[in-house]
Amino acid sequence: MALPLFLPCAAGVEDYLAEEVKQVLPAAAVQATRGGVALEGGPDEVMALNLECRLPQRVLIEVAEGPYHGEDDLYALARSVDWTQWITPRHTLRVDTTAQRSPLRSLNFAALRTKDAVCDAMREATGERPSVDTQRPDLALVLHLGPERASLYVDSSGEPLFKRGWREDKGDAPLKETLAAAMLAAAGWRGTPEAGGALHDPCCGSGTIAIEAAQIACGIAPGLKRRFAFERLLPFASAEMRAQWQRLKSHAQSRIRPSAVPIIASDVSFRMVDFARRNAQRAGVEAAIAFHGGDALERPAPPLPPGLQGTLMLNPPYGERIEVGGKAARPSAQDRDTPDDFFARLATHWKRAYTTHPAGWTAHVLSPDMKLPSAMRLKESRRIPMWNGPIECRLFRFELVPGTMR
Repeated sequence: MALPLFLPCAAGVEDYLAEEVKQVLPAAAVQATRGGVALEGGPDEVMALNLECRLPQRVLIEVAEGPYHGEDDLYALARSVDWTQWITPRHTLRVDTTAQRSPLRSLNFAALRTKDAVCDAMREATGERPSVDTQRPDLALVLHLGPERASLYVDSSGEPLFKRGWREDKGDAPLKETLAAAMLAAAGWRGTPEAGGALHDPCCGSGTIAIEAAQIACGIAPGLKRRFAFERLLPFASAEMRAQWQRLKSHAQSRIRPSAVPIIASDVSFRMVDFARRNAQRAGVEAAIAFHGGDALERPAPPLPPGLQGTLMLNPPYGERIEVGGKAARPSAQDRDTPDDFFARLATHWKRAYTTHPAGWTAHVLSPDMKLPSAMRLKESRRIPMWNGPIECRLFRFELVPGTMR
């Protein structure tokens, strides 16, 4: 039976996520809404979305929805679900709560009443209550409270989907994989000579952008190396559903191919380059990425075939996350702001090193500084709103061409 599904994502990513879901499920009726994408689907769709989608934070299954005025209404809403179809008393559960203009004073009490409803329903049906596990529950529930209506979801993903299963070596401020995928989607980079061409991240850190790009270019599904919460729930536990899950993973495995475009990752810190290389090895894409050390202000443009375009994609250090290193570093470690002339010098380097390639380069820079183009003395061709966690940013696109680059 099909149920309403909701895939939450970062603000500004909704339209890209809707397109991605349509690629995974061509027959689905997909609706982009504020904060995510809504559609309907059953277990097959839930498994496919978890396995294949790069942009959402989770895949949520709506099991109850209705009006509420207080916690007793939430208790009744949760009691309306037949929980014996989802878990046994031996399963564990947890309830998380989100709210938007909710009149309730305590979200913790709302979560407690919802948990009580599930446990009471299970005890009434089976004579036993399931236990609570706040770390790794079998059944993770998400209660969303609006001004007048509440929705209760089963979280089929478990750990957030940005946790692909390959990252072990991290830098000081690692970029989430879902944001890296959103940057690539917004740039129109698809890992082919026709859509984006070669990719170079000159501030690669622990390698998130390059690894995400390499998995796209190699056709590697983002969920192949991890497990999901739905694997422990009853609707997915039958022999038929387990066989279908294996078929989905086998099909995804069969699509893996060599990258058709060069992918280059470099960083001023050789330690971070080593981290990136080890992460790429775990992600199965070490052979698809050329790793180098070197300052972004000095490293020459990668040599490319004359007809292959190039894409620079970078999430440079900014004061709210991490200091700038290399030639741009300030002498004092107490000053965590980006040096005033870093981006101007970067643009000068790009003009010298990247504008002679016949097929051209484009640069995409994620930054919270809305005046970045002025600092770089460049005219952006696009500025796309994106959020890096709580930090509001823009993804600026610059066409690197000879002359003033305005």
